[in-house]
Amino acid sequence: MDKTAIKNFAVWARKKLIEDIKQKAYEIGITEKEIKEPEVSASDTMIIGNRNLNKTEMAQRKSLVSRIKEKGFNNVIEEVAYTWFNRFIALRFMEVNDYIPTGVRVLSSIEPGRKEPDIVKEALNLDLDLDRELVYTLQDYNDTEALYRYLLVKQCNALNEILPGLFEEIEDYTEILLPSNLLGEGSVIRRLVDDISEEDFKEQVEIIGWMYQYYISEKKDEVFEGLKKNIKITKENIPAATQLFTPDWIVKYMVENSLGRLWLEGHPNEELKSKWKYYLEEAEQEPDVHKQLEEIRAKSKGIRPEDIKVLDPAMGSGHILVYAFDVLYDIYKSEGYSERDIPKHILENNLYGLDIDDRAAQLAYFAVMMKARGKSRRIFREDININVCAIQESNGLKESGKLEELINYILQGITGEEKDKLKADIEYLTDIFSDAREYGSILKVKPVDFEAIERRLEEISDEEPKYIYEREYKNIILEKLPALVKQAKIMSQKYDVVCTNPPYMGNRGMDIKLSNYVKKNYPDTKSDMSTVFMEKSLNICKKTGYLSMINIPVWMFLSTYEKLRKILLGSNTIINMLHFGRGVFGSDFGTTAFVILCQDILNYRTVYRKLYQKQGAVDNIEQKEKWFF
Repeated sequence: MDKTAIKNFAVWARKKLIEDIKQKAYEIGITEKEIKEPEVSASDTMIIGNRNLNKTEMAQRKSLVSRIKEKGFNNVIEEVAYTWFNRFIALRFMEVNDYIPTGVRVLSSIEPGRKEPDIVKEALNLDLDLDRELVYTLQDYNDTEALYRYLLVKQCNALNEILPGLFEEIEDYTEILLPSNLLGEGSVIRRLVDDISEEDFKEQVEIIGWMYQYYISEKKDEVFEGLKKNIKITKENIPAATQLFTPDWIVKYMVENSLGRLWLEGHPNEELKSKWKYYLEEAEQEPDVHKQLEEIRAKSKGIRPEDIKVLDPAMGSGHILVYAFDVLYDIYKSEGYSERDIPKHILENNLYGLDIDDRAAQLAYFAVMMKARGKSRRIFREDININVCAIQESNGLKESGKLEELINYILQGITGEEKDKLKADIEYLTDIFSDAREYGSILKVKPVDFEAIERRLEEISDEEPKYIYEREYKNIILEKLPALVKQAKIMSQKYDVVCTNPPYMGNRGMDIKLSNYVKKNYPDTKSDMSTVFMEKSLNICKKTGYLSMINIPVWMFLSTYEKLRKILLGSNTIINMLHFGRGVFGSDFGTTAFVILCQDILNYRTVYRKLYQKQGAVDNIEQKEKWFF
């Protein structure tokens, strides 16, 4: 994989998309400084400068103006830029691997040297919902650019049916802000195809994570420059400030020694163990320790593959979940499950992921779906409830001024204790997820009667409101509440394996809300978000479950974390640990990766490896990996 080419493209693409999208906004009278009032012509179109907008475009512009008033001009431009970036990357990955259902390439051509994408040539042969008369007209006028824009949007909308977590239907301002000259020299699409080798996309889902890491790298630099001026990191900037793509071999170490170990304890299998080359054998233990281990392993024998729940509470673009998929696939196969059924089992039963970043969550969703598609051609035809999501806030519900009316609408026809319980549960969800992106997965969420809420939401979905205001209530409820329910279910249960690379952010960078929350709820680990996540992860692991993490090593020796060490060593057992020198993430801080069993085993001997050369730290990741063996 040519990471230099990937970095150069991703960094450039962000700037280019932002520039092009601002230009599109300018063309419809919207800039950072002003939003022009349009003229309405006699033909019921809208005139901005020299441009006429039809009814659809008018509605899209209205939606854009509303969004800018809510989130700010630059935040919306960033949002639209990463939305199209994600879609372009996803389309490229799918076409190279022949995963697009039509079988026709969208960004490139199968013919060497041909610049025009195959979708243009095959327009009338596509199994898409097309206005054929419009296609004929655009072809007659030789308006390839307009035809391509039309086909691109239609293809994205068609993919909504199989990948709704990434390809939301494009009927809003993301369409009106789609850049011009998509096929010209120097466009994002052209450079994506020309600059990055197809080989880097062929069944290498890891490229998605690297793309995103590099895409936000300059934003990260901007945030840290602000931090030097004592500008706190806002919830909008936490993702850019804290995202770090975990090297592949460290991911494999963490997953194999947590998820893999959990399985092997109750289901010894030398073939599996030999396949997992980063799996560390246990140190020689005393007889009394063996007795304790046998009791734990006896409990593990009853675990079935579909029983195992794996969570990454800071999943980023899904690198850990993708490799967990591979390990789970091996586990299912070893137990004789049908290979065509395994991907669905894994997506619905085993993998769970959370992040505060919408764009990263989209890519994580896409990455695990592509991993599943690589194993099963029929996965796109399956109705799958995938358990990865971006944490959403309830602020929109609370700030609408209609929360009481919305709850009353939900409670229609319900009486007695059932009504009181449902009301209390919905109020709890709207309270706990207020400003949820400030806190993310460290929120302490209790379980409620999720089945009752989901049952009522299903009834509301099937209802036909009598009044216009009820139709508005229904739309708001079905847009906002299901996401809160889904994330609450994920955040309120316990897991067999928690495996993550947590966000690194000292309390100096936290804004006042986040700082106050961690002081109140995590007093023993409040100094850094990475140690807060460590405490949180221990709390949501089942007894005899595993926590695997890469983290800054200061928790091992600073007096600030003495209480954390006492909690950890008093109730848990460190199974193995790798202590690195600097440079794992291209940064100058040291790191440590470790696997913890969430049960205390007296006198257990930990496997500890310090990845240093005798003369000093090993600063090159490839050297570290080689030296690991």
